[in-house]
Amino acid sequence: MKKGKIIILSLVGLLLLAGIIAFVSKKGGGEQINFQTTEVGPGDIASNITATGTIEPVKTVDVGTQVSGIVTRLYVDYNSVVKRGQIIAELDRTNLQSNLSTAQARLRSAQIDLDYQKKNYARYAELKQKDLVSLSEYDVALENFRKAQEAVRIAQQDVARAKTDLSYATVYSPIDGVVISKSVEEGQTVASAFSTPSIVKIAKDLTDMQCIAKVDEADIGEVREGQRVTFTVDAYPEDVFSGTVKQVRQNPVTTNNVVTYEVVISAPNADLKLKPGLTANITIYTLERTGVKSVPAAALRFTPEASVFGWKYVVKDTTAEHKLWTLKGNVLTAHKVEVGVTDGIRTEIISGMEEGDTVIQGFEIGMKAIPGKKDAKKDAKK
Repeated sequence: MKKGKIIILSLVGLLLLAGIIAFVSKKGGGEQINFQTTEVGPGDIASNITATGTIEPVKTVDVGTQVSGIVTRLYVDYNSVVKRGQIIAELDRTNLQSNLSTAQARLRSAQIDLDYQKKNYARYAELKQKDLVSLSEYDVALENFRKAQEAVRIAQQDVARAKTDLSYATVYSPIDGVVISKSVEEGQTVASAFSTPSIVKIAKDLTDMQCIAKVDEADIGEVREGQRVTFTVDAYPEDVFSGTVKQVRQNPVTTNNVVTYEVVISAPNADLKLKPGLTANITIYTLERTGVKSVPAAALRFTPEASVFGWKYVVKDTTAEHKLWTLKGNVLTAHKVEVGVTDGIRTEIISGMEEGDTVIQGFEIGMKAIPGKKDAKKDAKK
């Protein structure tokens, strides 16, 4: 009886041992960990943001008139090239000339009265010295003389104002440029009672344009003056235009609860393809570094789990915030590194690793190929 129990226990032990051997054989021989490695080396790191904007001339001037009247002559049209001081338009001068004539007549009348009051005051001053007139009579003569002097000054100012208004009837171009819009036609009446009416708008130089980009508040913190910009317009979808950030305006613009900031971008336009008002699709390169020591960002996210690697590899970890892993034999070693800029694809390595070092950026778990089998994975699953 004892002998039978011993035999049974021995058989059970052999079966357990066979199961353990089979399990270990399967764990160590059936599955294979394939590491994906990369080298620390020079690479380009770049990031950008996108926005939309509008093409505008760098400088535009609304040419208007400060007086009311009928436009009798208009010397320019759309796309007219004008020079500084060139006549743009003329207004009817009839009322303005009449106002000048009236002001000049009042000035002559005031001067005549001044001459009389001056002589009258001189007589009263002489009589006052001889005590032949009272002090009050003398004061009246002096006051009338001073009033006449003031009346002449006012009349002179009225004449000067009337002459200025008459000069405004001829409208001149204030700058060299190109007429990009026209607001009036010959025979039309313009009124300047509340605001200066616009006659034409002149762009100073269409070969030097700018783009006003609307950048979202989430991205504006990355934008700096001098950054490189590329953009396209629907009119020329195959062309890519270049520029630089010239100004980041501090004034927020809120539209439908969305806050944006205006960014002014230079847009050279030597071939005159860019026209005022075109919508631009803009890319602002907020980070550009070339040839920096770096690794794929995935390598810094790799962490070997003991449950996956512990049965086959020795894992030597570190408490560093940023680390890269290397494999030597069956030892996985973490190395503390200091990182710099990143664009989410590559990350700069400042210290901790040298160029040419091989690091792990990922792994795959697969089945070892079984000799004589065409599809080892399928057979293993079966």
